Amino acid sequence: MKVFAISDLHLSINNPKPMDIFGPVWDNYVDKIFADWKAKVSENDIVLLAGDFSWAMQLEDAMADFEMLKNLPGKKVIIRGNHDYWWKSISAVRNALPEGFYAIQNDSIRFDGVVICGTRGWIVPDGVQPFSEENQKIYDREVIRLELTLNSAEKLKQEGDKLICMMHYPPTNYKREDSRFTELINNFKVDAVVYGHLHAKKKQLLATVRDDVKYYLTSCDMTENKLIEICEI
Repeated sequence: MKVFAISDLHLSINNPKPMDIFGPVWDNYVDKIFADWKAKVSENDIVLLAGDFSWAMQLEDAMADFEMLKNLPGKKVIIRGNHDYWWKSISAVRNALPEGFYAIQNDSIRFDGVVICGTRGWIVPDGVQPFSEENQKIYDREVIRLELTLNSAEKLKQEGDKLICMMHYPPTNYKREDSRFTELINNFKVDAVVYGHLHAKKKQLLATVRDDVKYYLTSCDMTENKLIEICEI
């Protein structure tokens, strides 16, 4: 079994929002993702979708975007991104998801040999730019949510399991400095972190290692619309 990841699909079947206005990498990007997905992923594999799945504003509108992916192979695990406005209550999301989709919010899920947890995250202070009270409030809250999901994963984890944490925002600032997020990630001995959100024109490092933890940037435009293999169980 393999674990793959890709994020920031920004689908919009019921609320068309062309992404090619953001550059040629978005031309026919969904077709490219689907072709790569079908070439790599088997039914027993897992695909992590780290936020910003759909532009829909309401859950019922997002269902058309899920329908697009439901027949693709693999088990699909999702977390909320900053643009997933359709994501209201976790119970409503789980009740609406097609078979084969799994949503994480303040908890975790275990498959054979791997435990997956995650939270949205937030921007990380850099000590230079002003950090508003509102940003501090959200950052503090997301630190708590990360600890909740990691504690849940710790309870599910069995000997020999890999632990993968999904975040939408990167867990460091642009200077790649340690944060309260990375502190928790290290304390819980996470094996790999998957994140998205970044769409910088400047090329970003898709894979890095810090404190023995592997970090993977999976925004689809940054990966050239290809799924990133995270590990094999």
